[in-house]
Amino acid sequence: MNKFYITTAIPYVNGKPHIGHALEFLQGDAIARYHQLVGEDVLLLTGSDENALKNVQAAEKEGKPVQEFIDENARRFEDLLKALNVRVDRFQKGTDHKHHFPSSQKLWELCKHDIYNKKYTGLYCVGCETFYEKSELNEKGECFEHPGKKLEKVSEENYFFRLSRYHQQIVDVISSDRLKITPESKKNEMLSFLGQPLQDISISRTNERAKNWGVPVPGDPTQRMYVWFDALNIYQSGIGFGWDDEYYKKWWPADVHVIGKGITRFHAVYWPAFLLSAGLPLPKELFVHGYITVEGQKMSKTVGNVIDPFTLIEKYGVDPVRYYLLREIPTHGDGDFSERRFKELYNADLANGLGNLVARVAKLAEKSKIQRSKDPKIQIRNTKYEQFHTFLKEYRLNEAIEFIRQKISEADRYINETKPWETTGEKHLTDIYHLSECVVEIAMLLQPFLPSTAEKVLNQFSSKVHSSNPLFPRLE
Repeated sequence: MNKFYITTAIPYVNGKPHIGHALEFLQGDAIARYHQLVGEDVLLLTGSDENALKNVQAAEKEGKPVQEFIDENARRFEDLLKALNVRVDRFQKGTDHKHHFPSSQKLWELCKHDIYNKKYTGLYCVGCETFYEKSELNEKGECFEHPGKKLEKVSEENYFFRLSRYHQQIVDVISSDRLKITPESKKNEMLSFLGQPLQDISISRTNERAKNWGVPVPGDPTQRMYVWFDALNIYQSGIGFGWDDEYYKKWWPADVHVIGKGITRFHAVYWPAFLLSAGLPLPKELFVHGYITVEGQKMSKTVGNVIDPFTLIEKYGVDPVRYYLLREIPTHGDGDFSERRFKELYNADLANGLGNLVARVAKLAEKSKIQRSKDPKIQIRNTKYEQFHTFLKEYRLNEAIEFIRQKISEADRYINETKPWETTGEKHLTDIYHLSECVVEIAMLLQPFLPSTAEKVLNQFSSKVHSSNPLFPRLE
């Protein structure tokens, strides 16, 4: 059986999860479920990035011990995954001393020939957890990802990684698609960034500045690893690197890392450089998604427009939330959230569209005592779904849902044209059986996106078809 190893980004746990985290978790889950549906052995990994300075500062602000604060927030992310019905196979914590610490120290040792010590002064963005050159900042001298936040001027002695040594190799692996970056626009952005020589990067922090928090540097008790060095390694530490070679060899390299556009450089430049230095295989692909705005504005605690995904799920149910985020937010770009649009889509696509079709066909089939026996899992390989498969393989999830919506429209059109409630005999039974097959086909294709709804419909239309309560009662 072919394996498919997929990861989401590993979120910082300095605060509660928001709707942007929900979007990425759902994208990862939909891709993973699709690959499972076509018969692959799938592993979906996520986790919590716990060794960042921003986590320590947030814990201090709350007046809590750092580990207690981090564990509380990490649990919130795990709770969100469950609430979203995301099937995660491995949740790897950054403070896992049994697996992650020794794994990251092994990576350090493998890269040691490219690591050296020096004194450094630079501008540090705590939000990004990285140093920036002045040329990389906006006209106010601020980071583009965190405008309004002043950068810290930091001087210290720490360890550096010879990133400059891997400049041409990284250009080669990206331009040749050995490390494929989807969409193409993000690949071009990275190649443009690589038009300038790469500078060596600091990969450790003094204990004083790290507040004695993080993975200790092997052989130097005065230093902790730079958070990105250990956080990127969660993709490996979660599948056995440094503690279970057989498990690691089964799953690595990752088939795709699902990430937000703000962290592309870390995944497209730093991560492959660390792996090349360590003599380890590179991931096959990066899928880079955009951001969510809220009614046209950037999400911000200051503005007060941060959307709590738990509140949405509680109010509307998990599958409507999954539907909105996967259908309305373009997978290869930015998208907007508004509750007005949410209700609009819910009523149009779920209540009047899918829900109404299922209810109409189930009632007709029940009345005509329609029996079904086909196994829907076999049908997914049918050549008539080639476009659907292409959309999923290229991570164009919103277009895959549009493909399903066309199937719903076709079935509605068939009902309106054939008017099966007016026919009798063999034609009547043939038409209703055909419609039942259409509903099963739609439910089967919906499995990666609306798993609970798809399961309900497949159960309703297995063997003796029966009517049921509305899938999506209309919202007023």
